[in-house]
Amino acid sequence: MAFWWPLLVLALAYVICRFLFKLIPPNVPSIDVDASDVLEDANQTQENYIYIPPRGRTQQADRKVQCYEPANMKYLGFYPALTPAEVKERVVQARNAQKIWAKSSFKQRRQFLRILLNYIIKHQQLICEVSSRDTGKTMVDASLGEIMTTCEKITWLLSEGERWLKPEYRSSGRSMIHKKSKVEFHPLGVIGAIVSWNYPFHNIFNPMLAAVFSGNSIVIKVSEHASWSGCFYFQIIQSALAAVGAPENLVEVITGFAETGEALVSSVDKVIFVGSPGVGKMIMRNAADTLIPVTLELGGKDAFIVCEDVDVDHVAHIAVRAALQSSGQNCAGAERFYVHREIYSSFVNAVAKIVKSVTAGPPLAGKYDMGALCLQEHSEKLESLVNDALEKGAEILTRGSFGNIGEGAVDQFFPPTVIVNVNHTMKLMQEEAFGPIMPIMKFSTDEEVVKLANDSKYGLGCAVFSGSQHRAKVIASQIHCGVAAINDFASNYMCQSLPFGGVKDSGFGRFAGVEGLRACCLVKSVVEDRWWPFIKTKIPKPIQYPVAGNGFEFQELLVEALYGLNIWDQLRALVKVLKMLTEQNPPANSNRRND
Repeated sequence: MAFWWPLLVLALAYVICRFLFKLIPPNVPSIDVDASDVLEDANQTQENYIYIPPRGRTQQADRKVQCYEPANMKYLGFYPALTPAEVKERVVQARNAQKIWAKSSFKQRRQFLRILLNYIIKHQQLICEVSSRDTGKTMVDASLGEIMTTCEKITWLLSEGERWLKPEYRSSGRSMIHKKSKVEFHPLGVIGAIVSWNYPFHNIFNPMLAAVFSGNSIVIKVSEHASWSGCFYFQIIQSALAAVGAPENLVEVITGFAETGEALVSSVDKVIFVGSPGVGKMIMRNAADTLIPVTLELGGKDAFIVCEDVDVDHVAHIAVRAALQSSGQNCAGAERFYVHREIYSSFVNAVAKIVKSVTAGPPLAGKYDMGALCLQEHSEKLESLVNDALEKGAEILTRGSFGNIGEGAVDQFFPPTVIVNVNHTMKLMQEEAFGPIMPIMKFSTDEEVVKLANDSKYGLGCAVFSGSQHRAKVIASQIHCGVAAINDFASNYMCQSLPFGGVKDSGFGRFAGVEGLRACCLVKSVVEDRWWPFIKTKIPKPIQYPVAGNGFEFQELLVEALYGLNIWDQLRALVKVLKMLTEQNPPANSNRRND
């Protein structure tokens, strides 16, 4: 007993010291980011700055990325569409910076993350307002999808990032027991990211954080539909990098159209793409020219499955949030709802009651539950999907309402819509809607709903609800997708230790988690002597050049000694191997020479 007391005291002292250490606030400098551009625009009168899309010519022809607020069509300014030559110059600058940053310590990288986290927490309202103005989403949706996910990722990297980038030792096997085997994770170089508009803050920070923390530089091509916010968020990153003494041009944000993105793909060492399946396929074709790795996060048509043994009201609220989140700008949002026929009526009635209370309107002009659609003419696509469903027998159960919408922005809004009596012949159940539409279909058995959920070209995620957690897990395990939530929706986003990505037309590769972090690395296998210089690799005599006549017999016995299934056979083979090693080698290929 006396022996254990000192150990217990030391362990307790260690725990107390760790706790006291956590009470000491870290020394994190604050950064000053010039927000005058985004703040001054907010004070201008709306009437003088209404954006009217040009007719007869495109933005590409003008080489300008025009920016406006989708909720009121207020003009925000423009950014240059970079030429291929300009893109390649940015990549060269980033490559030079990366060579310096690759030698940085994890301590310096963690300080960069802490500075960012400190700024984000203190400027949540500013970050969310900028996202809201550029994409039309509400402040609450911006906080959920932009702020919380990014803070969680930073916190995970601070806690575990270095651990997963350190060399990882592996077993060496039977034949190499005298060796040490490990995997090293080295920076790839310059990462190229082409990101979508639906979460402009998180979509920039997500690949940037993983790339920079793993020792890379990154060039991010932001969407032409979210360039105004992206360029402001870039200033935050620049200020934080400068505060830790990072080289200039380590992170670059570029603006433009398809030509700009194509030039980026042809210049970098890896591409991360978030967008549509069509563009994803083009990126793959372009990346094939230089044989660089590609991570694709493409469309989604997630299944939301509700079994008959659930709390209907509870799940109905989650379902509505899943369908309508971010003003219908769903990122892996639920787009297909399957409800057991025993509770179908009660569930759709509960959903209808909630949706009737939802009001869409300019998110910064009043208290609205939903904002605007970001893309021009997207409401026409949504209406087309609804009309196709109605023509094939579906019914609109209910719709939400509109708030005070300006005349010039009417087309930027779409009412939250619940549709029943749907089936898989309808485009609404097959094509990605990316809008606030909630189609609800009946099912009778678990086998049927699994078949329905898998009847899609997409395979990003699913959510399964049941009073039996085991039943929900069994159903989810049979759905061909990359992300699954049991009795919840989108909780995976807040578990940043988990990888994120899909299958089929939803893409491949993973970002987030250990897999996403290491995907930014050159994975190198290294083998070295375990007891150098005392035990070194020596080629056995029978297979040294010139190879002995019994060289193959030696190899046969060696294989049996190492891998035989019977211990006695292994021992007999080992004895023969040792005997051959001690004998004088027979002449090499003597039989063939005698012939």
